Amino acid sequence: MRNDLLAGAVALAALAACQRAETPARGGDTAAASPPAETTATASTALLAYVTNEDSQELTVIDTRTDSAIASFPVGTRPRGVRVSQDGRTVFVALSGSPRCPPTMPDEECEKLKADKSKDGIAVVDAAKRAVSRVLPGGSDPETFDLSRDGTTLFVSNEDAGTASIVDIASGKIRSTVKVGKEPEGVRVHPDGRTVWVTGETDHNVTVVDTRTGKVVDRVEVGKRPRSLAFTPDGARAYVTSEVDGTVWVLDAASRKSLKVIRMPEGAKPMDAEASPDGRRIFVSNGRGGTVSVIDVATDSLVGSVAVGQRPWGIALTPDGRKLYSANGPSNDVSVVDLERLTVLKKIPVGRIPWGVALGQAP
Repeated sequence: MRNDLLAGAVALAALAACQRAETPARGGDTAAASPPAETTATASTALLAYVTNEDSQELTVIDTRTDSAIASFPVGTRPRGVRVSQDGRTVFVALSGSPRCPPTMPDEECEKLKADKSKDGIAVVDAAKRAVSRVLPGGSDPETFDLSRDGTTLFVSNEDAGTASIVDIASGKIRSTVKVGKEPEGVRVHPDGRTVWVTGETDHNVTVVDTRTGKVVDRVEVGKRPRSLAFTPDGARAYVTSEVDGTVWVLDAASRKSLKVIRMPEGAKPMDAEASPDGRRIFVSNGRGGTVSVIDVATDSLVGSVAVGQRPWGIALTPDGRKLYSANGPSNDVSVVDLERLTVLKKIPVGRIPWGVALGQAP
């Protein structure tokens, strides 16, 4: 989404720039760019959080054992969506050459700004070397994406084109381009791997696409400006965030019918959504509302909220369900939330305008 804020010689130049030496951690975190000697022996057991910083164009690495930033390195222009491969060896990052327009900028002014399409793509980051190894095509203005269950395919939302690109990772080619809702943003593969769901912000809908054929199989109307969605681990339900309405829509994933509309706290602008590993709770970041809210799946009701920082967008949970990490854009930090007590344990300084966060095992 533009308010929140892949190729020739130009792409090669960008790639070379991305492979500069990584820089030390920022702010109050004084850890070196590489993990301390005493933690290297246990690096294989470490869980890392990767944070995209849209304005400073870099990826910050956080060691979740100490909740400290341990590295930061360039990846490309306007990094936003981020995912980690199952083996933790590769981090994928959505890059965009389209201008970033703040919420206060009128649409007509934003349209005057020039886009550099040579900078669009999906950066493939070698997690061990902490450097970009190549940039995949991802269609126009890629914002967010998801990985297929077998890790061979990317499903990418193309915000300014109203499409979704299906990218074969091995060949580095776009397999097909699918027309979806206008200003697509949230992308999630259903737990059974057969469909991928894409939110359309200005069409106020969710497009359901067959992951094998690339054909649209359904379009579901939801609330105004849907930003993201999350499935329960069993795939029975989908929870779709609607920013303008301040609501979360609960959909039956099989029938794709609305089951309930949940009102978020006053002032909330629901953005990202994530399910707990046990499927009992859904966590929602509330953007300019400054909080993360908790939905009880058994009753589909709001059961709590915690203030985390300025305009939280991307969120991610540890596999044990004990901690949540939220990327807080304007405050340039990441909050670590204790999910048992629903309290903030720590705020970690990162780059400028952190946007997305994803967790993965250390390579």
